[in-house]
Amino acid sequence: MTTTIFVCDTCNYSSDMKLLDGKSGGEILAEHIERLAADVPELEVRRQSCLMGCDRHCNTAVTAPGKLSYVIGRFEPVPDSAEAVVEYAKLHAASEKGQVPFKTWPQGVKGHFVARIPPLG
Repeated sequence: MTTTIFVCDTCNYSSDMKLLDGKSGGEILAEHIERLAADVPELEVRRQSCLMGCDRHCNTAVTAPGKLSYVIGRFEPVPDSAEAVVEYAKLHAASEKGQVPFKTWPQGVKGHFVARIPPLG
C-alpha cells in the first residue's frame, strides 16, 4: 500500500522570511523530499498549497488509506528535515495501521508532530 507525503508548497522559508532565491520554504522542502522519495516505490509525494499551519512553517502530512494520518511541521527546508520525513513515511508505509512506535521514529521528526488524524471507515 502506498503512503503519501503531502508537502505544503506555500510555507514560508522561515518565521521572518517568505522566500529564498524566489522559492518558498515549502517548495524547497518539497524538492528535497521528492528527490529522496523518488526511488521508494511505497511512497508518493504530492505538493499541496497551504496545509493551514502557517505558524509552523514547512508542514507535511503522511497518510495512507485505512491508516492513521499525521501532520508534521516546524521544519527547516533542508535535506536533513526531508530525510527525517521520508524515513518516517517509510515506517508508516510498513506499518499495518499507520502507527509507528516512538522508539523507531527518526530523531528529526521528534517534536514536530502537529496532529494525528484517524482513518476513515
